Amino acid sequence: MEILDSKLFHDFHGTLTGQEVVTSQKLYKDAKGFYQSVDESLDDNTIMYEVSCVNASKKEEGYLNWGISLLHPVYVNGECNMTRGHFHEDLNCEEYYWCASGTGLLMFMDENGKTWCEKMKEGSLHHINGHHAHRLINTGNEDLKVICVWNANAGHDYQRVEQMPFNVRVFKKGEEIYTQKR
Repeated sequence: MEILDSKLFHDFHGTLTGQEVVTSQKLYKDAKGFYQSVDESLDDNTIMYEVSCVNASKKEEGYLNWGISLLHPVYVNGECNMTRGHFHEDLNCEEYYWCASGTGLLMFMDENGKTWCEKMKEGSLHHINGHHAHRLINTGNEDLKVICVWNANAGHDYQRVEQMPFNVRVFKKGEEIYTQKR
């Protein structure tokens, strides 16, 4: 029997590495529209979050993608750092998020605009119904690292969230987390 080295490596405390890893960063200048207001004191090149993922060899049912989302503890005029958020193009595709470190919220929105959140903490596992839009929000003072697994054919529908935005915003003042209706 031949024993091969894995093509991928992740120690869940470091970063995902390997030839098949695709990594992207979202800078503040590209995320300003996510927030209630612009923060002139925040540098446009501030890294808000990073995503590293391994895409399946085929974009069809039965294949899985997986990745890591890393949100930094950045605040925009008190509003907590968040991902863009999306529906899936194929609403029958579900997803799982596992919080590897940090604290935050997983925000959901159903197809009628009803919005709610689940608390995320190290070790928590979250199921995402394919019919719900979702976004990550870092409410802590350290990086929020979330491991994600989704169907390769799910796709990301960002336009639908732009047309019907999440109607709740999350802020932090001192150590208090509070929400505000849009």
